[in-house]
Amino acid sequence: MTEERTGVATVGGSPITLIGPELMVGEQAPDFRINKDLTTEAGLSDYEGKIKLISVVPSLDTKVCDAQTRRFNEEAAKLGELVAVLTISVDLPFAQSRFCTVAGIDNLDTLSDYKFRSFGQSYGVLIKELQLDMRSIFVLDEHNTIRYVQYVKEMQEHPDYEAALHAVKALI
Repeated sequence: MTEERTGVATVGGSPITLIGPELMVGEQAPDFRINKDLTTEAGLSDYEGKIKLISVVPSLDTKVCDAQTRRFNEEAAKLGELVAVLTISVDLPFAQSRFCTVAGIDNLDTLSDYKFRSFGQSYGVLIKELQLDMRSIFVLDEHNTIRYVQYVKEMQEHPDYEAALHAVKALI
């Protein structure tokens, strides 16, 4: 049975249920199956040996998700080759691609959790009621140990960009 967590997050002030475990700093990050495009899958091994900043957004078609993705795209250009910046949502891969083209996003990878919801369940961010992934940030070192995690409490709020970037820079 998959773990369900209640009372930990809201959407517009209304409580939601998150499916999956609450991951903690120091734990080994779980692997996942996710899509790069409609037919190509990816997982942690695709980013082997890299520090990973994983930015999770409910949908790129919303104001906060757009801003979050643009911010990390700008920062990714400054972080160098040792860091992989990933944006994960349940948006379809071609919608993610269209967003990136229009927004000029080219310094990070967008990955889609639409098919398996594997990332959402493994990282404890899948919203049961909406089947979207809750806004969150994970920083993994090159050995996939979690070094920073933020589960944003209210979907419509921004994550703590500076804390996440500080965690990444401390590993470089």
